[in-house]
Amino acid sequence: MRQTERMECSEFPPPCLPSDKMAFGNKIIGSSQCFKLVLQQVETVAPTPYAVLLQGETGTGKEVIAQAIHDRSPRRSGPFIKLNCAAIPAGLLESELFGHDRGAFTGAFATRMGRFQLADRGTLFLDEIGELPLDLQPKLLRVLQDQMLEKLGSTRTVRIDVRIVAATNQNLARMVEERRFRPDLYYRLNVFPIDLPPLRSRSDDIPALVEYFMQRFSREMGKQAGRIPAEVMQVLRLHD
Repeated sequence: MRQTERMECSEFPPPCLPSDKMAFGNKIIGSSQCFKLVLQQVETVAPTPYAVLLQGETGTGKEVIAQAIHDRSPRRSGPFIKLNCAAIPAGLLESELFGHDRGAFTGAFATRMGRFQLADRGTLFLDEIGELPLDLQPKLLRVLQDQMLEKLGSTRTVRIDVRIVAATNQNLARMVEERRFRPDLYYRLNVFPIDLPPLRSRSDDIPALVEYFMQRFSREMGKQAGRIPAEVMQVLRLHD
């Protein structure tokens, strides 16, 4: 789906809605039909070992949903490790993912574990996966297929047990067509896709979110929470 396209509730199939009594923690707020579908999908995929691809515009809560998938999975007692593929320089990203041995490159003064090893028996959240350089994509694919890796500068194979949750605000299918993303890696990551609707498509959730942030910031500032006038709330709900 294009980033500029607007996802409406009507675009989703009729949901099998979860019970209102399901506890997702106080960081997940929303009771609109669109958002309930997302939570139902989380409930469905969390107990499985499948890779999940979270798709949605910036700010739709992809990291929060990734954490929820981990917290409701059999891996919940294991680590939840995050890596933003857009925040690490391309020259360092391979080391961040797979680790390196001492002397593997200039400045590698000690052996270091990568994010995959740190996430062993847990979940690795790869944010902004569309920013992963093309030359690294085959190596990531091999690790996902074999659950084995080699650190930079090492010939020793390390076995890992990691569940992948990836996220993007880009249209990976279009990137595949434009040969900017490997199709085999895309299909390996896109086993269970979840589309996160933008807030403008779930405006019924805005009052609850406003209340959450009012209470949170009031506590942080040591002040008593105020009240949002109805006309202000209406402006917020109608904002594009």
